Amino acid sequence: MTATAAPRTGRPSTLAPRAAPWFFVAPAVLLAVALLALPLLYTVWLSFRGNTVSGSGLGVKKETFVGFDNYARTLSDPALWAGFGRMLTYALLSVPVTMILALVFALLLDNLSTRFGRFSRIAIFVPYAVPGVIAALMWGFLYLPGVSPFVDAATALGLPAPVFLGPESVFLSVANIAIWGSVGFNMVILYTSLRGLPSEIYDAARIDGCSERQLALRIKLPLIVPGVIMTGLFSVIGALQVFSEPNTLVTLTTVIGSDWVPMMLIYRDAFVTNDLFSASATSVVVTLLTLIASLGLLRFLQSRAFGED
Repeated sequence: MTATAAPRTGRPSTLAPRAAPWFFVAPAVLLAVALLALPLLYTVWLSFRGNTVSGSGLGVKKETFVGFDNYARTLSDPALWAGFGRMLTYALLSVPVTMILALVFALLLDNLSTRFGRFSRIAIFVPYAVPGVIAALMWGFLYLPGVSPFVDAATALGLPAPVFLGPESVFLSVANIAIWGSVGFNMVILYTSLRGLPSEIYDAARIDGCSERQLALRIKLPLIVPGVIMTGLFSVIGALQVFSEPNTLVTLTTVIGSDWVPMMLIYRDAFVTNDLFSASATSVVVTLLTLIASLGLLRFLQSRAFGED
């Protein structure tokens, strides 16, 4: 009589469960590499290249490695730093107003009835759905003295005609276009954060005698701080990358030049003067400054909100 050996069971393989998540995220990773990483690496590569002409300028133009020459020329360009100054002024005007309006609208809509609240949400969000160039053109004609209804109304009332595209007022005009288009997006994020809070918190606060104002400022607002930080970060990044609004208004006023903000300077170098190498170096500089500013702001807001070191 022979004994039959029991089948040997080994440890189940863990390779498949570990590989499954990567299988599902692979399309997103490939798209990110194709649309973000590769163009970024190509831009960095171009920033170290340049055209040289042999034979005392009479020979053949050839693309060669120039090291940090493009960066030295970019960082010493006064137009770039003047553009950063105008961009900072624009950001200081647009970001706080956008955040305050989005927060106020979100808090108000959180207390409205369902029917009226749905209509108000759509009305506030619709400007965000308008493409930036179309919004800038629309507001540009509202600013233009010859066709502006605001100028006509002021003239009919005997008031001084407002100047929307002057050397100083142009910052408010450009910021107004951005605020009009971005408040709805930020409002939706903050409103979604508010709707995710449990209603039991509100009921307990009202039982304790908390007014609606106290409920909004002392309970709702602290609980949606992560949403406020995220929308604030998006607003800052958008302000640092402002392009559509001033680039559309450049044909309506002489105040805005082709290098009014850094993104317009990059566009001019790349597509007007065909200097892709300088444009690439400027793009890398703007990207690094945007990344540093965004991470610094995120760290600062998190430390103030959550007490993180």
